Amino acid sequence: MSRRPLLAVTGAVALAASLLTAGAASAATTTAAPDIDVAAVQAHLTRFQSIADANGGNRAAGTTGYDRSADYVAAELTAAGFDVTRQTCTGCYGQDQNIIADWPGGDTSQTIMLGAHLDGVRSGPGINDNASGSAALLEVALTLAAQDPTVTRHLRFAWWADEESGLRGSNHYVRTTGVSGIEAYLNLDMVGSSNAGYFVDNINGAYSAPFREYLTSVGAAPEEMTECCSDDGPFRNAGVPTSFLSTGASARKTTAQAAKWGGTAGRSFDPCYHSSCDSLPGNINVTALDRMTDATAHAVWTLAVDDDGTPPADPCTAVSAGPVNIVDHTTVYSPATVSACGRSGSATASVTVDITHTWRGDLVIRLLAPDGTAYPVADFNDYDSADDVHATYRVNLSGETADGSWRLSVQDHGPGDTGRIDSWRLTL
Repeated sequence: MSRRPLLAVTGAVALAASLLTAGAASAATTTAAPDIDVAAVQAHLTRFQSIADANGGNRAAGTTGYDRSADYVAAELTAAGFDVTRQTCTGCYGQDQNIIADWPGGDTSQTIMLGAHLDGVRSGPGINDNASGSAALLEVALTLAAQDPTVTRHLRFAWWADEESGLRGSNHYVRTTGVSGIEAYLNLDMVGSSNAGYFVDNINGAYSAPFREYLTSVGAAPEEMTECCSDDGPFRNAGVPTSFLSTGASARKTTAQAAKWGGTAGRSFDPCYHSSCDSLPGNINVTALDRMTDATAHAVWTLAVDDDGTPPADPCTAVSAGPVNIVDHTTVYSPATVSACGRSGSATASVTVDITHTWRGDLVIRLLAPDGTAYPVADFNDYDSADDVHATYRVNLSGETADGSWRLSVQDHGPGDTGRIDSWRLTL
């Protein structure tokens, strides 16, 4: 994991735009998630350790250790029946390959994508960071293939190249392949820390619910992520709702966390973070690895396998009620209400706007917070004669309470045009 400590307990709470009718699937499923065999996950870890041992002691980007890791994952998935793509990352060190695996079936316009970075650092084998996430994800995918359940949403799995030097593999994928049809992206990064904590990014988000529910059910009630960053970032920045699991990196476990989860207060969650001792057998907490793997399976089965088709709304998203006519030389307002979000807005909140208008150069668009604060969204050039506005904008709403009545303000400062606010969506 490529991380730095955060001073404030904010986590990566930003969700990007998602329709109310396309949120996470209901936790009520007709097919229960399997109990993933942690011994099988450990066998993948042993293989990654052996690959590192045979290739200079690491599996870093641009090395044969990474290449052999990618070969192993791709071969396992291909043999299990996945449609495997080896995507060369031209911006990665050594032009390493992302491994992308699609399971046949499910609605590709509602794809649930899961990923973990496959590379490590040069100082060691990278077993917790991030062979643990790679192995857990691989065994969940192989179990899916073995059981072959009916899937309603399409499932795509990814093992990313060159995360450690700047999320390069996942950035390359988002930049070149795009995120069309991806309903949510879920990430695993360091899920076997020896002094484990249990963290879920954007813990109150709709797509975090399966993680949160499972971990709570096994007595490991999770907390919001307080370290960053990983491969969820490029997806979130592209407007895809995200979440991810981690058992912690270099931050130190508090006394309260040790009382709740066990382990040693005042010690890093992973004392071998980015060092040579991140290796087998000493740097993996098998109980944490087991729980995080099963939480991942629970998310896959909840979100995509034979669900009841009644997704709940994301409580931190609001959608306008209906169209509002735009009148020349007038400012009009379209309301939307956020309730039960229970947190502050994010620095990367998104506003998705669909406006029909015959000359958008006349328009000034602002977002009005519940306390009346106005945030600029778009101010078009007077000479922009194009029709309509269909776009998603980023707005820093970190100083605002999410819950309340929000309004989209559209000022038309020109004559002779017709138009309307068809709809708009705010994701905090």
